[in-house]
Order: sequence, then structure tokens, then C-alpha cells
Amino acid sequence: MRTSRRTLLGGALAGLAGTTLSTRTAFAAESWSGDTLVVISLRGGFDGLSAIVPIGDPGYYAARPAIAVPKEKVIGGDGSFGLHPALSPLLPLWKSGKLAAVHAVGQPNPTRSHFAAMEALENAAPGTSLRSGWLDRMLGLTGATAPLAGVSLGHAMPSRILMGPAADVAMTGIDGFTLAGDGKRPMAAALRAMYGDDPAARSADRALAAVAKIKDAPYDGTAAYPATELGKALRDVARLIKAKAGLVTAAVDCGDWDMHEGLGTAVKGQRMYDELADLAAALGAFMTDLGDATANVTVLTISEFGRRVQENSSRGADHGHGNAMLLLGGGIRGGRVYANWPGLSPGALVAGDLAATSDYRAVIGELLQKRCGVGALGSVFPGVKPTSFGLATAR
Repeated sequence: MRTSRRTLLGGALAGLAGTTLSTRTAFAAESWSGDTLVVISLRGGFDGLSAIVPIGDPGYYAARPAIAVPKEKVIGGDGSFGLHPALSPLLPLWKSGKLAAVHAVGQPNPTRSHFAAMEALENAAPGTSLRSGWLDRMLGLTGATAPLAGVSLGHAMPSRILMGPAADVAMTGIDGFTLAGDGKRPMAAALRAMYGDDPAARSADRALAAVAKIKDAPYDGTAAYPATELGKALRDVARLIKAKAGLVTAAVDCGDWDMHEGLGTAVKGQRMYDELADLAAALGAFMTDLGDATANVTVLTISEFGRRVQENSSRGADHGHGNAMLLLGGGIRGGRVYANWPGLSPGALVAGDLAATSDYRAVIGELLQKRCGVGALGSVFPGVKPTSFGLATAR
């Protein structure tokens, strides 16, 4: 069997420790000047009804007699909604207008299958032949050519949300980003000599050089990140942003939110409380770490689906539909919950679920246009019009 130059190079690049590189290049010259977009995937089915509590809807308390968050425990409440008390590290951001939520969001073709729902969420182009991830399509529109323009952090394999032709890097962390064995043998130099004219080799070489500069620079952060996978990943995102490495977008996974049982009450030691506390601590540290740089950063959370309105017999909630998203950043018009709220009375539910009155893509689309320099959305989200909530100020 003949071995091609591409096959040999692919094997060589597989020696990157804790790292995967897309070997494709961006299409246009670098001219992007929008926010850095950080997308946090809350995998497993985030219970938006626990995080952003509809305290003004009696249907919520009727459906969840054991696990509902009491009105007197919410923070940042406005009479209709309130934040779960475990989100208290984010309350200063809420009060300063840098944190908002959007409720009753969902996908256009809901499913209760984790795999199918996450695949659809990250592709975000139902009914089309597109197989790329929506974040890859957004990255391609920016024309960014920096070697670290698109990064997924916290896992060694590329996120499906970045699948496609735009160049991106997946890494478990900045400090582990290296060619395996390069300290003992000059692997990087050998690759450069053998494949220096190959786009894949050039991409790898540029990424390695860019990360090396960040590693060598002293870390100037003072924020106290939690010792969690999310905390570590967001600390590295902050390092990339503050190093001015040309980061356009970062994708980060967070936790296991599939709480069929033991979701629990709103007290420390209960599963939902502790997961939300960890999420809030990491996000709060990230925003503190960035300081004035938050003016040019937008963070959003997504999840494949929400949880059912009715609690189950295990003090949990099963797979549902309508959900909540968190939005953070200097350009966010925060301190409030945006929603076309359908209500939680039995007649307002869809097969027992919170109805999704806003397409999550439309929510993201408004942010892409106002904060990330994206004009028409058709290339990113085919057939979708952005929401008009006024979620953010225009750059």
C-alpha cells in the first residue's frame, strides 16, 4: 500500500500531547474586530427552571413540591424570576448589568435523546445539507487567520460545534500543549524540515509557537478559580484573551447536568446546588480575571434540552424541552431575564415540558450581530432571524 505525504504528516501530528489540530485554513484575510465569544456547553440537559426560577408562576410550585426553590431563597428577584441562591458569586455581575438570562428557549425539532439533541444543537442547521458546526461557520465568517483563533478547551478531541473548514485547535490545557517527546527529540524541528510547505504542518508550527509564548509569559491573574475542570479551562481562556493571541471563539464543556434523581433542594450539599455553585464560581473568577477586557468578551451557555416541569419520584426531573441560557459580558444588557414566557399551567405545557418560545439560534444570532461583527445570519443559522430582545449593546 502506498503511503502518502498527507498520511505521514497526519501520523506525525498525532504526536501532539493532549491536542488536536484542524489542518484546514481560514478563507479570508484577518479583519475581525468583534467580541471574543466563549460558548459553554452544559451537557446532560440543564434544568433552567432551577437556575432561573419562575417565582411568579404558581404552576412551578405546583409541579415541584419537593425541589422547587422557595421564593424567599432566590436572589436578584424581580417578582417574576429570580436566581438560584447557589449563583450568588454572580450576583455582583447581575447588579452591574453584565449578567442576563433568556428563558423558554429551545430547539426547533426537540428530542429527548442526548446524542441527537446535542448533535442538532451544535450543527444548528436542521433541514439543510450542512454538516459543519455553527461555531465553525461563525469563525469562517470572521476571516480570522491567527493560529489560536478558534480553540476548544478541556478535552483532547475537537468539539463538534467547531467541526468544519475553519482552522481550530483542541487542547486539554495550555501547559500540556506540546509535541509528545519534543523534549527528548527535536520533533517540532523535524516536522518543520520535512513538511514545512504543508498547510497542516504550518498550522501546527504556528499554534505551537503561539502557545509557547503564552507559557513563557508570567501569569498576571489574581482571580481565585475553583479547582474544577471548568475552572481550569476558563483560566486558560482568560490567558489566551489577555495574551492577545487573536482568540475569536472558545468552546468549553461543563459538567453533567443529567439529574434524573437527587437534583435536591436549594441548600449546599444537594446536587443542583453544588453544580450551580461550581459553575458560578468559575464564571465569576473568569470575569474578575479579565477585568477591563470583559468589555470585549461575550459568554453564553447552551444545553441540549431542559428538564420536565413535573418533578419525579426520585427528587429529580426527566428530559424536557424549554430551557434557560446565561449571558455574560461587558456588552450585555444584564440584570434581567428576557422571555416570551408561556406559563407553566398544565394547558400551557407541551407534552409536559416548558414550551420553547424562542429559538436558541435566534438568541445567539442577536449576539453575533451586535457583539461579534456578523452581518446576515444565513451562513451561520440558515433561515433564522435574530431575536429583538435588546440583549446587548451594539459595538
